[in-house]
Amino acid sequence: MTIRRALAVLLTVVVLAGCSTGAGNPQDRPDPGRADAVARIVEQAMDRDHLRAVIIRVTEDGHDVLTRAFGESMTGVPATTAMHFRNGAVAISYVATLLLKLVERGTVGLDDRLSTWLPGIPHADQVTLGQLAQMTSGYADYVLGNEEFQKAFYSNPFRQWTPEELLRYATSRPLYYPPGSNWNYAHTNYVLLGLALEKATGRDMADLLADEVLGPLGLTSTANSFTAEIPAPALHAFTSERRESLGIPSGTAFYEESTFWNPSWTITRGAIQTTTIYDMEATAAGIGSGILLTPDSYRKMTAPDLRGTTSAQPGCPTCAPQTEGYTYGMGIVISGDWLLQNPMFAGQAGVAAYLPTEKTAIAIAVTYQPEAFDDSGGYPNAAEALFRRIGAELAPDHAPPTPPAAAK
Repeated sequence: MTIRRALAVLLTVVVLAGCSTGAGNPQDRPDPGRADAVARIVEQAMDRDHLRAVIIRVTEDGHDVLTRAFGESMTGVPATTAMHFRNGAVAISYVATLLLKLVERGTVGLDDRLSTWLPGIPHADQVTLGQLAQMTSGYADYVLGNEEFQKAFYSNPFRQWTPEELLRYATSRPLYYPPGSNWNYAHTNYVLLGLALEKATGRDMADLLADEVLGPLGLTSTANSFTAEIPAPALHAFTSERRESLGIPSGTAFYEESTFWNPSWTITRGAIQTTTIYDMEATAAGIGSGILLTPDSYRKMTAPDLRGTTSAQPGCPTCAPQTEGYTYGMGIVISGDWLLQNPMFAGQAGVAAYLPTEKTAIAIAVTYQPEAFDDSGGYPNAAEALFRRIGAELAPDHAPPTPPAAAK
């Protein structure tokens, strides 16, 4: 089983569950029947997708539709809406927002060459900051399709990685294509972008993100977590994804705790974070509405400009055409009328999604039962599938399309 399959990338205030946090008159708030409908969809998904826990928060125009935890974190320990978990790729949208804010100030430009700050990185004189942010640089990924890295990671998932160690698996390889001429998902892009922004500003990414993005969005429970530590209470995760790498036969039961696997490999340092479902919803609404950006910057982040301009490419495992179901903007995914990020790794998955036209925000975190994993340890992003069902229920005129790669 490969990390590529496990990731499936292609495809704020803690209150009691179910309490309303919206202001305004009661008649302006969502119909309580909508909460029941969402809860039924979650309960069906728990059975259908073999989920151990689901933590969800849904709002419409800032009013609570449903905030609730389903299932167990550990055996005999119910999941709660106060629990912390890793947000993974959600932090990519923070880094992209930071980049665009720095562009607005003139600190950097989207057309600036990476070599301005990282001259020693291969191909840096050909690649721009904007291409890194949009994943059109052509750099190979150090994770997806990289068997050497996968072997090293799965042999010791508690290892602490440095950005330099990660980049050695990727930047020495030839570019997949001339920068700007195609698209491929690569963690490499945002590790390089983070290092470049640190050089450009003379500040650490953790501080930059806290001051420029997390603070302004009111994300009081989202913080850098470069090590395996998670604040209590933590949502525990379990996985079977190391089955193949450990040589465990498909008929042998295998299901291990992965809560404290070290996430230092996932993105640039300073953007490896833990969060809560309240901050995930606030992220979906804040990033999705562009409240931290000028209208021009928001358009750059959310425009489906890559649609119809990219394609699959031999030898490039994550090169793909951009479709109505999945188009990469700048640090964010455009799916139909929705804007989202969809992290998945180490036996947990999530979604932070926003529908600007209806001001609907959906935040989901899930963990898995043993039955969710196939004979090789593979598993789907059940949080994304759940989001699409809920989105169709709440906004049938804007039902999120299902990318072909994500179809079950």
